[in-house]
Amino acid sequence: MTADQGERVEERVRRARRSAATIEDVATAASVSRQTVTRAMNDMEGISAATKARVLAAAKELNYRPSRFGRGLARATHDTLGLVVSDLANPYYPEFAAATVRYAGELGWNVVLVDTAYATDQQRLLVDLASQVDAVLGYLGPSEVWADALSGMTVVTVDPAPNGRAPGAHAVRLDPRAALRDAAAHLAGVGTRTAVVLDADRPGRTNERGESIASSLRHVGIAVEVLHAGGQDVETARQATLGLLRRGLPDAVFAWNDILAVGALATFVEQGVSLPRDVRLVGIDGLSLGTFVTPQLTTLAVDRHEVARQAVDLAVRALRDPTSGREPQTRWVEHVFTPRGTA
Repeated sequence: MTADQGERVEERVRRARRSAATIEDVATAASVSRQTVTRAMNDMEGISAATKARVLAAAKELNYRPSRFGRGLARATHDTLGLVVSDLANPYYPEFAAATVRYAGELGWNVVLVDTAYATDQQRLLVDLASQVDAVLGYLGPSEVWADALSGMTVVTVDPAPNGRAPGAHAVRLDPRAALRDAAAHLAGVGTRTAVVLDADRPGRTNERGESIASSLRHVGIAVEVLHAGGQDVETARQATLGLLRRGLPDAVFAWNDILAVGALATFVEQGVSLPRDVRLVGIDGLSLGTFVTPQLTTLAVDRHEVARQAVDLAVRALRDPTSGREPQTRWVEHVFTPRGTA
């Protein structure tokens, strides 16, 4: 091998380490053919023990995971995506899952769904999922939970937290900034002077979304208090709202998501509070249930069908054209301010 060829091999190895390695990367690193890599990875006859050891060492170094097709576990007509959600009890995730199954189905792909909410060993759950699918997408949480379990896989994280994206993973990010500006301007325009941000985090912590809501309201001159509900369910919202009623209502309540907003709305209605006359209420996500309540919920809606379409497209493109999946890609989907009856 010439010095120039050696440099090209080293550069290819470095690129492979930064992303999901392919069979070509392993073949190049071990100076063998694709067929030899396949024989080594599947413990087939026809290669020497030394060559097999060299291939396996290269595969380990590059974090290479053979495709299901390479292992003879599936036919090319039955491509499969793994879909991860964090709690199917939250109406957001069934809507997102349904959209994902729809778009995957249109492309001829199957979907295996897992819910990590009540998993006693989330890493084991993801390892098992990885053995059944060709790529994984969805709401994966912090990267330290899934990075090792999905090592070598094509991964698309949806709305990852700052620490939620591992090297080599693609992402679909949700962008509420413009919608937050529109919502804040609307609230200020109808006379809002004080607001409570009903945050999902526990006392002493305010997450990125809660901080963004508060910042957008302060920017238009609204005095803001952050109330930490400590959860995302309706009962949590109910208890927090009862506490607000005992000490006096602000002009507006801006909830961390639509679930908290609906919980607050139900409590206000039970207690005889009129919306939007006595208090204005805004949620985030644009869930269908926001149109089933009275008055209908003002929200920052995100198109879950578009989120699913972008995530599926990223995963399928990376699998069908490995060169396109080498460098992590990011797609953005914006929220849209949707004024309805509560504000």
